[in-house]
Amino acid sequence: MTPGDFRRIALRFEGAEEGSHMGAEDFRVGGRIFATLASVKQGYGNLMLDPEQQAAFIADMPEVFLPVHGGWGRNGATHIRLAQASEDVLTGALETAWRLRVNKNANGRKKRGAVKR
Repeated sequence: MTPGDFRRIALRFEGAEEGSHMGAEDFRVGGRIFATLASVKQGYGNLMLDPEQQAAFIADMPEVFLPVHGGWGRNGATHIRLAQASEDVLTGALETAWRLRVNKNANGRKKRGAVKR
């Protein structure tokens, strides 16, 4: 897969929009990032997963997935090696990141709406 494939697939999901964060292309839903091309020069796309999802992807396909270095990676940020990913794998990984962000966005709205003033 290529950065163009990553972009094309990321933008297929309902409400997905392309943006930029610190000079890198990102993909958002509800204004929040679910994936980026911040490491594209190293051949990676980045997925915003939770640590459990990250561990599952790495366990299933360690040749394709690895944690982002440092604290971001410990919190679930995950590289996907674009050259080693098939379209099905990339689509599934991006959908997982997108769905996680959609659910977090929905939970955040519920919590904010529940606050009494």
